Amino acid sequence: MQKELVPENYSVLLSEKQIQNRLRELGAHITRDFKDSNPILIGILNGGFIFLADLIRHIDVDLEIDFMRISSYGNQRESTGHVKVLKPLSADINGRDVIVVEDIVDSGLSLQFLENLLRAFHPNRLKFATLLHKPSKTKVPITLDYVGFEIEDKFVVGYGLDDEQFKRNLRQIYIVNE
Repeated sequence: MQKELVPENYSVLLSEKQIQNRLRELGAHITRDFKDSNPILIGILNGGFIFLADLIRHIDVDLEIDFMRISSYGNQRESTGHVKVLKPLSADINGRDVIVVEDIVDSGLSLQFLENLLRAFHPNRLKFATLLHKPSKTKVPITLDYVGFEIEDKFVVGYGLDDEQFKRNLRQIYIVNE
């Protein structure tokens, strides 16, 4: 059975225009911070790929990209707190400037896991970018260097964010109203 692309219980949280305007600002900030560097941006799959693809078009320094895939959700709407690496990093980040690019940070447990894992490879600088942050859900101390938007604790989909692997292709970010 075909699912409706944007069901009636979805309401727009962030428009495509709001997202793209914020990406320009983040790209300019990253460009200033890394003007004398060639950073490697590590996109966290699956959700972070759209954010990464659009973000790098606004960064005006030569850069490299790589991807990792981790899981702390499975097909749940809340993090299980247990993080698994499903696709490890391919690039050598020893001595490199690294920016980890996530779609959303809520509990912070995945980010804390990534920070501990990646620091073991001795990067020069390790920074974190996220499109969305839910500060009210954060359980552990984390540092986010580049934040697109802080949002309330609502279940959101679109622009890479999924509901059981669907809805990533929506151009806006929607709140799913129960």
